[in-house]
Amino acid sequence: MDEEYYKEAFKVLSLANIGAKKAQEENHRLGLPNVYSIEGRTVFVMPNGEIKTEWP
Repeated sequence: MDEEYYKEAFKVLSLANIGAKKAQEENHRLGLPNVYSIEGRTVFVMPNGEIKTEWP
């Protein structure tokens, strides 16, 4: 039972990671930053790789 649960959870997590990566690529393709929260601070990663801590 536990092994099946972990296999299913891994499958769901893998699909979520694929979706998140596609969304990040789409943001950059549209010229939008990807937004993250790192240690409670909002961080913007611009399409050119620049990292900002204030709203771009």
